[in-house]
Amino acid sequence: MNLSIVIPCYNETQNVSLIGERLFPVMEELSCTWLIQIVLVNDGSTDDTLDRLNDLAADRPDVQVVSHAQNRGLGAAMRTGFAHARSQSDVVVTTDSDGTYPFAEIPLILEHLTPDVEVVTASPYHPQGGVEGVPPYRLVLSQGASLLYRILLDWHVHTYTSMFRAYRREVVECVPSKANGFLMPAEFLANAILMGYRVAEFPTVLHVRQYGQSKARVARVILAHLRFQAGLVWRRLLRAYREPAEGVRPTRQGE
Repeated sequence: MNLSIVIPCYNETQNVSLIGERLFPVMEELSCTWLIQIVLVNDGSTDDTLDRLNDLAADRPDVQVVSHAQNRGLGAAMRTGFAHARSQSDVVVTTDSDGTYPFAEIPLILEHLTPDVEVVTASPYHPQGGVEGVPPYRLVLSQGASLLYRILLDWHVHTYTSMFRAYRREVVECVPSKANGFLMPAEFLANAILMGYRVAEFPTVLHVRQYGQSKARVARVILAHLRFQAGLVWRRLLRAYREPAEGVRPTRQGE
């Protein structure tokens, strides 16, 4: 089977070495059952992240570096990564470059991608998950947003804001996304759920980043989530109005 791992990077010069030290051994472990491609997306970094990524990818045909000329945001970087994932990849994994979710857990998240599941999302807010060292303001933002998504979409999914996920190829190709910033992981999961894709959670621990600072601007991210959630309320009201009369329901490809 074919696997693409997409990792967006923006001013992560201190964390690039972690990718080589901690991800490459995981690739060796997975190579027994997967043909692996790594897509490193430099999102217009202003430090030497791009140079370090190119050094990391040197002499490694399984590692591809893609670069934006200027910073376009996490969502845009993820979509660029999706576009450069091999067309024959059965599964696409997205994860952070900063070590907040260990690369060593990639095999574990793949184990949760059973035949009856199309998306697996890392879930620190699951009853069996947890957080370590994360600033309280970050938790208020992330947990609060996830709680509202649970109310609006699926109560059984505890975490909507994590980028550490595994997707079947069909999901990456069919689920729409417009958000360019940090809203994108929640937006993408919400749209997947509304389209009828089945989601499983991988309970895990969210760690504080070891190097550098988060690029999220809290007020801007909160406003983006609130606007998108208001749109979800409107979409659900419209669907509730249409379904009794028209029998409309979200469908997955092939249904």
